[in-house]
Amino acid sequence: MTLELGQLRCLVAIVDAGSFTDAAIELGVSQAAVSRTLARLEAALGTRLLRRTSRELALTVAGARVLPAARQLLHDAAALVREAAAAPDRVRIGYAWSAVGRHTVEFQRRWHRHHPGIDLVLNRTNSPTAGLAEGQSDLAIVRGAVDGRRFETVVVGLERRYGVCAADDAWARRRSLRMADFVERTMAVDSRTGTTTLDLWSPDARPTDIVDTRDIDDWLALIAAGDVVGMTSEATVAQYPRPGVAYRVVRDAAPITVQLVWWRDDPPPAAAAVAELLSELYRPSR
Repeated sequence: MTLELGQLRCLVAIVDAGSFTDAAIELGVSQAAVSRTLARLEAALGTRLLRRTSRELALTVAGARVLPAARQLLHDAAALVREAAAAPDRVRIGYAWSAVGRHTVEFQRRWHRHHPGIDLVLNRTNSPTAGLAEGQSDLAIVRGAVDGRRFETVVVGLERRYGVCAADDAWARRRSLRMADFVERTMAVDSRTGTTTLDLWSPDARPTDIVDTRDIDDWLALIAAGDVVGMTSEATVAQYPRPGVAYRVVRDAAPITVQLVWWRDDPPPAAAAVAELLSELYRPSR
């Protein structure tokens, strides 16, 4: 069965206008075209919808059932078209761990101030694309590599790396750490979405005792227990201050690149504005 909106529109026009002639004028087509369209609709549904005599035009029993459903389908189709054409009133931004750290609150406030008609929604989704590939976000804040064939990326800032230890660990008494300090320690690492990989160290001097974690709360709980240490971005330091956990800057570590990511073939209208605001917030003050 092939059912077309134009056929339903023709049925409604005939009933509302009261004649094939007036329906043809309403639709801007010939009377013959109206007759053919109605015939195709009746053939598709397998039943007569209108009874026509020399004196009147009336719905059949089947037609009386079909007409309200036809009106609803046309209404829903019009709503769908309006929805597709409307300017977006929400932008969902995914992140795996720490949003944009100390810039998060200011980012939200400035966005609402400058774009009051577009709601900003931050979603924490622990996946490599922070919910983008899963359809849970329109844009994503990512601190790792993504597939450049599928996703467009723009660098919005850089972040320092911090070592993380229990508050009573010997590291907590130091002002800073070095990469070499981690080699002999057991490290908790989120291998799926985290920013710490063994590639940060040279092959002949890297940590060998790794505990894999899948969530920042589990990661922090392990570290607070004193069994392991970790490394993270400075965004985590601002976003997750925790009793029992100490953060210390790693002074010889390469910075972390913060990227805004979206589907290459479906760029959200808000992408440029979000990237501009984030870049402004991350720009070093002078």
